[in-house]
Amino acid sequence: MATIHAFGPFRLDADTRILFRDAEPTVLGQRAVALLGLLLERAGAPVSKETLIEAAWPGLAIEDSNLTVQIAALRRVFEEAAGGAAWIETLPRRGYRYVGPAVATVHSGDEAGPASPTLALPDKPSVAVLPFANLSGDPEQAYFVDGIVEDVIAGLSRIKWLFVAACNSSFTYKGRGVDIKQAGRELGVRYLLQGSLRKDGNRVRISAQMIEAETGRHVWAERFDRAFDDIFALQDEIALSVVGAIEPSLRSVEIERVTRKRPDSLDAYDLVLQSQADVYSGMPDRVTRALVLLEQALALDPVYPLAHAFSAMCHHCLFLRAGLREESRAASVGHARTAIMHGQDDALALTFAGFSIGMDGHDHPAAFAALEAALAISPSSALTYIVGGVMFGWAGQAERAIEWGERAMRLSPFDPWAWSACHALTLGHFQRDRWGEAAKAALKAVQLNPGHSISHMLLAAPLAKLGRLEEARAAAARVLELQPTFRYSRQFAGVDCAPALAASLGEALRATGLPE
Repeated sequence: MATIHAFGPFRLDADTRILFRDAEPTVLGQRAVALLGLLLERAGAPVSKETLIEAAWPGLAIEDSNLTVQIAALRRVFEEAAGGAAWIETLPRRGYRYVGPAVATVHSGDEAGPASPTLALPDKPSVAVLPFANLSGDPEQAYFVDGIVEDVIAGLSRIKWLFVAACNSSFTYKGRGVDIKQAGRELGVRYLLQGSLRKDGNRVRISAQMIEAETGRHVWAERFDRAFDDIFALQDEIALSVVGAIEPSLRSVEIERVTRKRPDSLDAYDLVLQSQADVYSGMPDRVTRALVLLEQALALDPVYPLAHAFSAMCHHCLFLRAGLREESRAASVGHARTAIMHGQDDALALTFAGFSIGMDGHDHPAAFAALEAALAISPSSALTYIVGGVMFGWAGQAERAIEWGERAMRLSPFDPWAWSACHALTLGHFQRDRWGEAAKAALKAVQLNPGHSISHMLLAAPLAKLGRLEEARAAAARVLELQPTFRYSRQFAGVDCAPALAASLGEALRATGLPE
């Protein structure tokens, strides 16, 4: 059960040991966070030096000056808030006491919690499609239900005048009760589509409704009962109906835009859906498992664009994280080129294929052309902005990296790929010598995906530039714990890092002791 201490504009997540100001993480070391957690737990009461030292340096004998340094770091963070420097009171020869704003401690199981962030509505119609309930009575059909929803989202995303929240954000509501008004505020959309699906033999039955989030008013509701063989037409029908509910006069002119080319084999489509979770994991053992399914799909439909794009991503993972073998790199680029050749109307295929060509083929013009084509098809594709921002970052295009990273975070605020958008922001700010902003973005990437070694590397570099060498070295040590054979020169070569960026990052990382 997660524990959150909220006070003033700050929020301490006691489990991840990250202090937030509003929605942004602060750059604060783990020992300072440990001290703060104890002071907040005993707010208003004195805490002895001995107790604090044991909390931050368990089992170690250290000088009191180390404690003083960490308390000073906390006070510097609080100085940004009115009167914050006095929130931690020194008790001479005794210890310290927290005397700041009232502390509200909330556990994840409590009915009430800290207020959720609110996103401003876009200046055009906006919709999020929430996960559909699986009423089939078969948990194994969950992947199929999710795939239907993702395809509806993809269809809606092709409409240029419509803002569509990414599925990775809306899927955070899967399996739990949804407060419509709260979800609308959190996702920054005016309308929410929710529904259920039951697959019974060769029939698929879908119930769907669209609700105006602010008022709870039902805008549209419909039931669909179709043969399984007609599932693609069914998905397009739902997408078109939602469009019609938002802007009836534009329905006819958007029909061609929403209707998409489909794979010839329904079995291949099903195999690709089943592979998706492992493809997205970015872990060598899991993408190897995904490749088995994707090979079966391509045997059924040899020119299936998304199957080729997913295969490219799997081989990219194996290349970068499992030995930099030439056969993995060549397979990544080969599948990516095939995906682009046959997937000119598939935004997701173009996105992943462009990423693989850029990162593994080092062909940036072809890569960015693929991403621009994806956005022409699906302007609300957060994933396109995420992977594009990363490529811009490593290519040395700082402002584009920041622009695309921020756009991705706005489109999909809870995206499980958001750590990668944070990489783009880190690289962009680092190149502009904004070390604090770079460290903040990298810290958020670590929070979102603590098992990814590159996030820790990207945190170590700006911390070193800030002179926070103890924390930078701790981040570098974590890189080697996660990836013992890591060498930053190999990473730079693998992603075709811009020479000036590689020189600046390398200088910072050498100071952390990370091997070149």
